[in-house]
Amino acid sequence: MKVIIIGGGHVGAHIAKLLSNNGCSVTVIEQRENVLKKLVNELPKDSIVVGNGSDPAIMEKAGITDADVVVTVTGEDEVNLVVSTIAKYEFGVERVIARVNNPKNEWLFNVDMGVDVKFNQADILANVVIHEMDMKNVIRLLRLNRGDYSIVQLGVDNGSEGASKLIGELPIPDGVVLIAIERNDEVILPRGNVNVEAGDKILAMVNEEGLTEINKLFRI
Repeated sequence: MKVIIIGGGHVGAHIAKLLSNNGCSVTVIEQRENVLKKLVNELPKDSIVVGNGSDPAIMEKAGITDADVVVTVTGEDEVNLVVSTIAKYEFGVERVIARVNNPKNEWLFNVDMGVDVKFNQADILANVVIHEMDMKNVIRLLRLNRGDYSIVQLGVDNGSEGASKLIGELPIPDGVVLIAIERNDEVILPRGNVNVEAGDKILAMVNEEGLTEINKLFRI
C-alpha cells in the first residue's frame, strides 16, 4: 500500500514510521526547515519530499497519482482541508484521512470536502476520559464519517466471558467487525480458530449498540 503523508511533525513522523514498519510504502511532504532537520534522522531520505503539501505539483512529485491513501496531519485545518479536496477530486485518491486541530472546525471535515476519515485529537482524549467511566477497557480511536461506526481498541479482562475462547465460539454482535488482535508485540488476524486471551487488545469497527455489547463480552 502506498501512503502519502502531508506534514512531517511529531504526528506525521510517527505515523510514517509505524506504516513503514508494517510494510507500507510511505512518502512524507514537508517544507519547514527545522522539521526537515529532525525528519531526515528518522526516515529514509528518499521517502521525504520537500515542498508545500497543498501544491498539486509537489503532490505529483511525491507520487500521488499512484497513492492508495493520503493522510494530512499539518497543524493548520485550512491546509488539511485543501489537501483533502485536491487529493480526492483532482487526483482521485481512494482514501483520504485528515487531522482536525480545532474541534470547532470538525463539521467542515466531511465527504463533500474529500475527507473519508477525520480524527480530532481533542475528541479522542475526551472519549478516553468518558469511556474510562463506563467502558474501562475501551478507547475510541476514530469515528468514521459514514454512519455511526467507530474504530475502537478493547482490552480483554481476565475472567471475562470472551477470554480463553475461540473467536468462532463468541457471540459477536451484528454491529461489530473484529479487525486485529494485538498480543505482546504480535498482531494476529482474528479468524474463527484464533483463541482470545486475557490481556489481548482487540481492534474493532463498531456501531454504538455493538460497542456496548462487545464491551460486556470482554469486561468483568
